[in-house]
Amino acid sequence: MLTTSMGQEPGALSKSEGKKDAASLLQGLTTERLNEASQGLDTKSALEIARIINQEDAKIAAAVKKSLPEIAKVIDQVARSLKEGGRLIYIGAGSSGRIAALDASECPPTYSTAPGQVQYIMAGGPKALASAVEVNEDSEELGQRDVARRRPTRKDVVIGVSASGRTPYVVAAVAYARARGARTAAVTCNPDSALAAAADTVIVAEVGAEVISGSTRMKAGTAQKMVLNMITTGAMTRIGYVYDNLMVNVHMQNSKLVERGIRVLMSACNIDRARAVETIKSAGRSVPVALVMLKAGVDKPEAVRRLAKSDGNVRLAIEDSGSEL
Repeated sequence: MLTTSMGQEPGALSKSEGKKDAASLLQGLTTERLNEASQGLDTKSALEIARIINQEDAKIAAAVKKSLPEIAKVIDQVARSLKEGGRLIYIGAGSSGRIAALDASECPPTYSTAPGQVQYIMAGGPKALASAVEVNEDSEELGQRDVARRRPTRKDVVIGVSASGRTPYVVAAVAYARARGARTAAVTCNPDSALAAAADTVIVAEVGAEVISGSTRMKAGTAQKMVLNMITTGAMTRIGYVYDNLMVNVHMQNSKLVERGIRVLMSACNIDRARAVETIKSAGRSVPVALVMLKAGVDKPEAVRRLAKSDGNVRLAIEDSGSEL
């Protein structure tokens, strides 16, 4: 049975902390501080405003760079999880949730992942993607309930995304998943947060004060998108859904993606367009199968067999090696 107090689960907020008023909780957050660089912003010209925002944005990559070891750890965890039949599940609220939803939604067309492999849980549900229902983010009970519906297990990686690191919905959901054996991570922009305490691995991109105080859809949001892009791109690459630096697992469902698949094959195999189109057709419109056919000099059934043997790892299928990641 779910409880709002979260019982004794790891990373749970204490009762005393839960009683603190919002002002005291926000006071120490770097993302809520006033930014001296943008003082008097409302008196600036359009070019001056753009210049200030650009100068602040230039600090984001350096902030993310400090957490590269933790990001790499999560990349490998996600790669192993997906290879073992597990899932990557993002949890977020508000802008952070929308960024997580975007990253999850882009995986099927980019890497042909099954819809259930990379998921997102959004405070307020799918309707919150377009409409503000941020009141839900204050509910620990809803966070527990929503993640419980996904039945997290030891095979899964659950990542909580929260700029402040204190969103009750996200903290409670991550703590619940961790208690049930899932590997958990936190992506936040404030150090020493409740979300960090709830997760196994902590990724902190401390971008500092926003140009508009507290508007974490700006620098914090950009940092979170960078981190999530690294995690899914890194994991899919480690699994073998990328060959060299090419999107070989592209899902060819529209004219743009069909053209991308053709160009991938032309580039990887140094062939002309006509041969690329012919091979993709004979491969059943599968770029990985076509690539293995051409690179290994095998027919379609053998290419399919090799890809099955390598769990979809294109390079291993070409080399016909059983090596592990």
